[in-house]
Amino acid sequence: MKTPVMVASGTFGYGPEYAELVDLNKLGAIVVKGIALHPTKGNETPRTVEVASGLINAIGLPNPGVDGFVEQYMPFLRQYDVPVIVNIWGKTVEEYVEVARRFDHVDGVHALEVNVSCPNIKEGSALFGTDLDMFRRVVDGVRGATQLTVIPKLAPNVSDIKVFARAAEDAGADGISLINSVPAMAVDVKTRKPRLANVTGGLTGPGIHSVAVRLVWEAAGVVNIPVVGIGGITKAEDALEFLMVGASAVAVGTASFTHPATALEVTDGIAEYLDRHGLSSVGELVGTVLL
Repeated sequence: MKTPVMVASGTFGYGPEYAELVDLNKLGAIVVKGIALHPTKGNETPRTVEVASGLINAIGLPNPGVDGFVEQYMPFLRQYDVPVIVNIWGKTVEEYVEVARRFDHVDGVHALEVNVSCPNIKEGSALFGTDLDMFRRVVDGVRGATQLTVIPKLAPNVSDIKVFARAAEDAGADGISLINSVPAMAVDVKTRKPRLANVTGGLTGPGIHSVAVRLVWEAAGVVNIPVVGIGGITKAEDALEFLMVGASAVAVGTASFTHPATALEVTDGIAEYLDRHGLSSVGELVGTVLL
């Protein structure tokens, strides 16, 4: 990566959506919207609702499937000198494994971010990301199916993030990213109905930033693999917090919707901070919070 700043899955489409607004070559990496084994329609509308300090979404992970993504989007992405990280998901362990296997030799794909915040339809719809045994099985299965870099994306709604971070490392993950969206709900007080068709969704944006900083700090303190900090980054200072508590890189998400150039401005801000403090690399900042 040229910079430690990437764009988060689900907020940047597959690349073409932002190409006329942002110089993709200046990004640390493009993390594309989640891809499943087969095409998926997603949830009914309304699927997003703006709330104080953020956005609640229940998009439902619509996507063209592995084959559709490779055919429709990889030719475009190969034009750019920027790493492509594909966010993958499935409804069973077997689906995760098969998606990973299919991406293993796709030219231009550099890593897989494993979205474990999905229900397992075979075992009572428990979320892979909150059931430790299922989480281990997914990461272990994906690791065995690909030689690509594997980065599980951890869910925030667990009793101890450290346990899941260590489990990811033990299962062979090359890094971890966190956090995914925080479960949330909004109600229209005039109609007394949920504001999302799906009733509940995931909160993202500035409102979750401080929660994410704390969880990144806890996770980074117990693993030896790189950590990507995600959650509510709108400016360089937000990213610097993640770096100081132990993240090696960060991802800008919701802010891209309102200001597409946020990731590039955060990159510039980090560079200015390094210059101002006489630091030669981002690595000199990682894990330097004074406790």
